[in-house]
Parts: sequence; structure tokens; C-alpha cells
Amino acid sequence: MKKILIIEDEEPIRRVLKRILSDECSDYKIFEAIDGSDAIEKLSKDKFDLAVCDIKMPKKDGLDVLKFATKNDFTTPFIMLTGHGNVETAVDAMKIGAFDFIEKPPDLNRLLISVRNAFKIKNLQSENSRLKKRLIKKHEMIGSSTKFKTVLKLIDKVAPTNARVLITGENGTGKEMVAQQIHFKSLRCEKPLIEVNCAAIPSELIESELFGHVKGSFTSAIKDRVGKFELANGGSLFLDEIGDLSLKAQAKVLRALQEGKIQKVGSEKEIEVDVRIIAATNKNIKKLIESNDFREDLYHRLAVIEIKIPTLSERKSDIKILCNYFIKQISNEQGMSEKKISKEAISALENYPWSGNIRELRNVIERLMILGENPISVENINMYAPK
Repeated sequence: MKKILIIEDEEPIRRVLKRILSDECSDYKIFEAIDGSDAIEKLSKDKFDLAVCDIKMPKKDGLDVLKFATKNDFTTPFIMLTGHGNVETAVDAMKIGAFDFIEKPPDLNRLLISVRNAFKIKNLQSENSRLKKRLIKKHEMIGSSTKFKTVLKLIDKVAPTNARVLITGENGTGKEMVAQQIHFKSLRCEKPLIEVNCAAIPSELIESELFGHVKGSFTSAIKDRVGKFELANGGSLFLDEIGDLSLKAQAKVLRALQEGKIQKVGSEKEIEVDVRIIAATNKNIKKLIESNDFREDLYHRLAVIEIKIPTLSERKSDIKILCNYFIKQISNEQGMSEKKISKEAISALENYPWSGNIRELRNVIERLMILGENPISVENINMYAPK
């Protein structure tokens, strides 16, 4: 059932609109507001899928109602009705956030087309919202320890902004997942998240990888290449292991951050880019700065917000939750039955050093799921967990 609110001070027009919309679809449930004040009261108490709203009304006009809805983040699309000669006012309504405007007396066919289009777009937005939630769920982070909750709170605070983030932590702590959470919870979530492992790319190719190149700029440049900065335009660029970036590449990244522009290798043409940088490292950047292996000015550009990920040993109370999560996840992936794990086995895992952190824990659980008994015992831990 789709709920439509007709906001119109002239009763004959309300009656016609109600009849036309009711005849259009039996799934439409029509509500009426006799002026702007009445509409604001109804919008405050109930959720509507669409509003058809006159602009010129007593007490509060249609623009006041639209501003109220926009200010309160209502997702209700507004189709505005305007008298002849009030096109400028209608344009103002579109700037505020109206979906469409139609001159009075309304062309009823055009009105119905606009209503259908509004519902199509609303359905697409709802589907996008569902997909976003699924993406966040896919990359969800598991834990309830105090240190872990601090990380989650930081993610929620920083994600809606455009602030650059530097994520630090040991290998296997989940730096990549933090970066993914920041992106998928941001306003850029519908644009790409491009990931680059700076440690995995040879130093002589890193500039081409990040900024692209033009044909003939070096021996193996047989065609033009688009770099990661350009691919991430409008979205986020995750520079993993940024502590391994060469000083020459660091200088170019710094320039891109300062000016919002890049140059492809072999080209003098500047390309504007709008990219949010999320960087990560398992190294001590401040020590790298002291040894002149990392630019201090780049560090300050990157570390607007710094998020330090705790090691698994610093969040031992999360190990039981993580074990149960991985057992369920692995059983789904492998098509296996879920196994129980004994309290004694959990206790043994909690006292394990975990130099490889969460990544190592998951590998151990997968090994125990394949080779261990049901329930998984301390003996299984001693046999299959690396010493």
C-alpha cells in the first residue's frame, strides 16, 4: 500500500486529485491536508510515500511544507502544483528538493506520469539503500570489547565526512575492513572504492599505477592507462601499506592532495580529481619520518583522523564471538555442518599469542572446522593451532 498525501486548500481540486489517483491504482491510499499547517502536522505524525502539494496556500505555503520535509530528512518525494505565471517559484521548489512541478489546472496525464516516475525513483533509492546495508553487512566488524567499540564509534563519526583517515595496526587486525566500513557508510558509497597495496607494486611502476600514463611514456607503455586516482574520482582511494611508498611517489601523492589534481606519467596535462584518501600502514610512520623515509608533510595531510586498530591480544574478550562468527561463516562457504567449540577450547584460544591477529584466528578456525572433532576440543587446539 502506497500512501499519498494531497496538500491543497481548494476542496474541488483535492476531490479531483483524489479520484484520479484512486482510479490509477487500487494500491494507493489517499490522505488529504487542507493547508500547509495541516500538512506539516500530518507529516510529523505519519510517513508518506508521495506528496502532491500546492504552492500557494493560506497559513503556510507549499515551500514552507517542502522546507520542513527537507530539514527533517523526510524521503517523501514532492510534486508541486503551481498557478500559471509562478514558474520562478516552482524552480525555487526544485532547488529546495521537489521531485517535479506541474502548472494548474494540472494536466492529469502528466500528473500520473510524474507520480509513476516518482515511485520508480523511490523504489530505486530503496533498493540502493538495501544494497548499501548488504555491503556494510558483508564487511561487518565483529566484537564487543571496549577497545573495539572505540574503533566502531570513530568509524561512525568520521565516515559521513570527507576527512582523510590514516589507519594503523599490525598485520591481520582488519585495517582493510575499517577502510571498507568508512567508505560504505559515507556519502560517497555509491561511487567506487579503489584499493591499492603500495607494498605489492614495484617502485618503478607505482606512479603509473596511481596516476596512469600515456602511450610511449616508457618502454612498456604501449597504450594509455587510467590510474587509480582517476578511477576513484568521486569515491574513495584506499592506499594500503602506504609506509612502503617511495619518496618520489609520496611527493606526487602530496601534490594530488594539496591541489586536487594529478598528472599522468609522460603528460603535462593536469586532471582534476575529487577523491577521499583512506590510508593504512603496519609500520611506525613517526619512526619512518625520523629516518627520512616518509615525508612529514604527507603524514600530516593523511592523518587528519588516525584510527589505531587493537591487536587480537588486546581484545581477548572478543575471541569467543569471533570464533562463533567464523564457524558460521566457514560452514556456509564450505557447505559444512556447524561445529560446537568447548569452553576449554575457547579458553585455550584466548591465551594464545595471535601474532597474525584476526587473520590467523580465522585460518585456525577453518583448519579446526575441517580437521577437528565436534565439539572442537583443547586437544584439537593443541594439535592444529600453530605453536
